[in-house]
Amino acid sequence: MSEFGQSAGEPAAADTAGTGPHSETIHLPGLWAWVRDLVVSLVIAGVVIVFLYQPVKVEGTSMMPRLVDQERIFINKFVYQIEAIERGDVIVFRYPYDETKSYIKRVIGLPGDSVAVANGEVFINGEKLDEPYLIDEYRDRQNHLAMVVPPDEYYVLGDRRNSSNDSRVWGPVPRNFIYGKAVFVYWPVNRLGFLP
Repeated sequence: MSEFGQSAGEPAAADTAGTGPHSETIHLPGLWAWVRDLVVSLVIAGVVIVFLYQPVKVEGTSMMPRLVDQERIFINKFVYQIEAIERGDVIVFRYPYDETKSYIKRVIGLPGDSVAVANGEVFINGEKLDEPYLIDEYRDRQNHLAMVVPPDEYYVLGDRRNSSNDSRVWGPVPRNFIYGKAVFVYWPVNRLGFLP
């Protein structure tokens, strides 16, 4: 007897596996479980991507320094179904004059707000807006007369004001064009993190 409890000349049970008439069905339950798990995982991933989170690539420099060109981020597509859009949110929306393009900008003016720009400083309802996310070298020194943001529309600006195509040019964004909130940078790894 060997240390495994069988005679030295007796073949081990594992030695005969795969030679019997049912050898093909031995691995079938494992294969079906693997296929089932794969299908369930793909369905869950599909639901998450379609309804909750979507990866997007930032193209352009209008949101620097917070977001840079070619950066990869996740947007939350569900959040605005359960909460209101707030001033300061970084949103993704269809460009009002070409719905095949998506833009990413920061919400500055809410419906009903009076928005004005004087020498590059933003004023909401007559009060200067505190914008700690701006870098002085990215400000422009333009002036824009006060406008009242219409109902169900949002006034948006890029953080790099001197090179941003935004509401100063084409006006507020309709609510139904907004489809997500930028929430997380996942690439490049050195910029990994949640967006404020």
